[in-house]
Amino acid sequence: MNHINIPPIVKNLLIINVLFFAATYVAQSKGIELATYLGAYYFDAPNFKIWQPITYMFMHGGFTHILFNMFALYMFGGILETRWGAKRFINFYLITGLGALALQWAVQAFEVYQITGSSINVGAIPLKSLAEGMFNPSQFNETQASILHGIYFAPMVGASGAIFGLLVAFGMLYPNTELYIMFIPVPLKAKYIIPVYIVVELFLGVASFQGDSVAHYAHLGGALLGFILVKLWKDKNTYYDYYE
Repeated sequence: MNHINIPPIVKNLLIINVLFFAATYVAQSKGIELATYLGAYYFDAPNFKIWQPITYMFMHGGFTHILFNMFALYMFGGILETRWGAKRFINFYLITGLGALALQWAVQAFEVYQITGSSINVGAIPLKSLAEGMFNPSQFNETQASILHGIYFAPMVGASGAIFGLLVAFGMLYPNTELYIMFIPVPLKAKYIIPVYIVVELFLGVASFQGDSVAHYAHLGGALLGFILVKLWKDKNTYYDYYE
């Protein structure tokens, strides 16, 4: 443990995420919500800014959120950066993070279309009233108003999409690596754990449990882009398993 070597990109990502997390609490003490500026809003939302697809990856909603994401980045990201090199690793990380947001936006656009007949607000959605928690019952029911309010006024934050991309890449490149999972007393191979995790995320995303604020489709977007990139980047030596 005295000779832990964290590759440079993973190290810098850890530092940046922690700095953003600390800045969030400092700003809150001054009455400023950084997530309003740096979280990712729906592309048609009034608070959407062009930089948010990048900055949202460095924002987190709480200590547990950042703890698990950074632990996964440290555990799996270091191995992948050592294998790929700095340039390919950071490209992978950013592309999967962007892919996560893209799928989340696509699902949100579909939900808006189902309710209003258009994925872009052309005056059909009274945003000012929705922002205040008010709506016309003859136009939207309570469930529809809640969905629209969440889409237009709740920013998405977190590196989870990129982290899911890393998990998928690790599972593809090191399928026989044994991992320990909380509450399971025996080690399980990555090729079994990661697919189950993704299926659970898909179920939760489709089920849309009331009160669930996790962007499950963003997780799936990161996982999908991770899978595609590893497939595109593979060569004849890609799939031999160092840990077999």
